[in-house]
Amino acid sequence: MWEIQLKDSFAKRYSNGYPLITKDTVQSMPDRMEEGSIVQLTDAKKRFIGKGYYGIQNKGLGWMLTQQQEETIDAAFFKQKIKSALDRRKSFFQDNSTDAFRVFNGEGDGIGGLVIDYFAGSYLIQWYSQGIFTFKSMIVQALDATTDYQAIYEKKRFDTKGQYVEDDDFVKGKRQTFPIIIKESGMRYAVDLNDGAMVGIFLDQRDVRRTIREKYAKNKHVLNTFSYTGAFSVAAALGNAAKTTSVDLAKRSKPKTIEQFSANDIDFEKQDIIVMDVFDYFKYARRKKLLFDLVVLDPPSFARSKKRTFSTAKDYPMLMKEAISITEKQGIIIASTNNASFGMKKFKGFIDKAFRETNTRYTFLEQFSLPNDFRTNPHFPEGNYLKVAVVKKES
Repeated sequence: MWEIQLKDSFAKRYSNGYPLITKDTVQSMPDRMEEGSIVQLTDAKKRFIGKGYYGIQNKGLGWMLTQQQEETIDAAFFKQKIKSALDRRKSFFQDNSTDAFRVFNGEGDGIGGLVIDYFAGSYLIQWYSQGIFTFKSMIVQALDATTDYQAIYEKKRFDTKGQYVEDDDFVKGKRQTFPIIIKESGMRYAVDLNDGAMVGIFLDQRDVRRTIREKYAKNKHVLNTFSYTGAFSVAAALGNAAKTTSVDLAKRSKPKTIEQFSANDIDFEKQDIIVMDVFDYFKYARRKKLLFDLVVLDPPSFARSKKRTFSTAKDYPMLMKEAISITEKQGIIIASTNNASFGMKKFKGFIDKAFRETNTRYTFLEQFSLPNDFRTNPHFPEGNYLKVAVVKKES
């Protein structure tokens, strides 16, 4: 077994349960280790701290899996972790209104770098490093032994640049014809588990979509920016919005959004679906004096187009100011980010800064973080990445 010696200043953090092995915390480690190697973490005096695996991803060098020195990282270990995770989601499997949710959320369920989602009878495994991927046979076997399924698919979210690996994503079971229709709080969404990096919906926004439908959409003109496949727009339309406008730069966004509306028997021709840079759309809306009652802001953490580069960590106040400029008085802005590098307090600071700099009053209404199926590790706050704030523009 390989040994990774931690710096004295970080040993206590890992002893307390912090799971991510990062370069800046390491005092010494072997020069040559293959990804997937089991490693033992020790302090400066060679005292045991934990055991895990070496696997490079954008977050770090690997993950601690156990603090029990005698515990073996083997097929039985993975089976026990997956069975425990499935048991925690029993209430989700029993919910007739929703059949798509997360069943294994990385370090929150005890294995960093591994994510498993459930979609209407099929499972999607997401591997975030070559290291965790080396345990594929054990993990698929564990899933096979603990649950029934129609099919298992996978997505390899790694290569030499840490990007998604394009491949046939089918693993085992019976191949399906996509898209399949999943249910979420009574709404329907089309998903494809074997079509590139994305599937068509982000499951972590389930509570926000339901709240838009039930609480904020009725009779409202809704603008959904960075709309992807229009999931928020569908929720708004089903909540009796007067009209929705979906804006995204990706050309695929339009046919995918039409697909989502059609899955819910909504006449997409009565909605606006626009392929355009969101910042260009803000300029267009101001020029046309368009105002919206509800604006949804859910940008990627980082995006690059021909015209600009956008980072939520530095540009969110600017994005928020753009949204404020086309929101009606007494209108609602749902501001969201999945950037794990800052917390809710700082995010609210971005929002406050935007309102102050535009001399606009606002009221904070409510906030959201990850739903219950996205289990997190209390010793790893970065894992609770989702931050959503609902604010009302007062003047």
